[in-house]
Amino acid sequence: MKILMITPYFPYPLVSGGQIRTYNLLKNLSSKHEITLASFIRDPKETQYLDKLKPFCQKIIVFKRRKAWSPVNILLSAVTPYPFLVSIYFDPFVKSQIKKELIRENYDLIHAETFYVMPNIPKTNVPVFLVEQVIEYLVYQRFVEGLTPLLLLLKPFLFLDVFKIKFWERHYWQKARRLAAMSAQDQKFIQNYNPKLTVDVVANGVDIDYFAQTKRKKLQKPTVLFIGNFKWLPNRDATKYLVEDIWPLINKELRNCQLWIVGRNPPPDIKKYQSQDIKVDGRVKDIRSAYTSSSVLLAPIRNGRGTKYKILEAMATKTPIIGTRLAIEGIDAKNNNQVYIADNPKDLAQKTVNILKNPAIGRKLAESAYSLVSHAYNWQIISAKLDRLYQEVGSPK
Repeated sequence: MKILMITPYFPYPLVSGGQIRTYNLLKNLSSKHEITLASFIRDPKETQYLDKLKPFCQKIIVFKRRKAWSPVNILLSAVTPYPFLVSIYFDPFVKSQIKKELIRENYDLIHAETFYVMPNIPKTNVPVFLVEQVIEYLVYQRFVEGLTPLLLLLKPFLFLDVFKIKFWERHYWQKARRLAAMSAQDQKFIQNYNPKLTVDVVANGVDIDYFAQTKRKKLQKPTVLFIGNFKWLPNRDATKYLVEDIWPLINKELRNCQLWIVGRNPPPDIKKYQSQDIKVDGRVKDIRSAYTSSSVLLAPIRNGRGTKYKILEAMATKTPIIGTRLAIEGIDAKNNNQVYIADNPKDLAQKTVNILKNPAIGRKLAESAYSLVSHAYNWQIISAKLDRLYQEVGSPK
């Protein structure tokens, strides 16, 4: 099939969850389909990575995205029905180029990764397969609800933007021929809104062979790991929650342990947590070494749906996992079997301390989790499911 895949980011380097997902799907689907990739880039320097994707793509088209806080985006979100998130990506020039591409080539399917690229798709008879990595308006809604009192004056304006996101996200759910969510929970949420919508689950995956190459290190002291892309608001919230509410309880029980916070370009409000027993590290070259140099992964996520790559990667490296119910959402892992699940600071701390004091318990959890991720969440299996959906939704000529 001839497929036009539109993404709001260029899927290389493999930094964000979205980049990892798209890269691996392209890699695994390229032998079965002719895929044209149309991606937004934030910086012209990103074109240096074109050669990384060329083996998997028939053609690559890139569009320079306006800077998020450009006057154009602010004006669009203020005077049009579009929310700020959509304004960042909506571009009449991009829409005209996609229209020309659809006229020039006989595509069987358009794969839209995230709803906020959808305004750039012109009216067409080519079926659109929309993938929702998260339900965006819920993420932003939780963020606005949690604003500090100092920002209360902004709340009415931000809630208006959340309302716009909600409206347009639901609007494009109904415009697509078919939808895919990352988890059964998101699938159910969308179908509860409109039972007529066809929603499939295409979970995230992990490159098992790549992560299994790195062997575990012998540690000087027990190390609790947190990993997150700090551009994603839920990771900032989770870091604050971990350092301020959970870590003091762990440190009270085990004075000789350390917390390692890993993520590219940590902002000042994350860097401030650096201390004698807390290391904030934005320069880990090989993320595998972070997992294999830690005793346990702690993921106290309170916001943001979908499948979390940090959980799958920890499973693939046999790193024991403690997380909230939301952190494990989308992964068929059982509490006390493959992971420990807890939803309050006291229980999260107790379960972490239990593994740090009893490494054999952690090893047992990790082995069971590795078996699960190997059989259910490798990219070959995920890509095969997406391929079947392409065949059902597309219209091969």
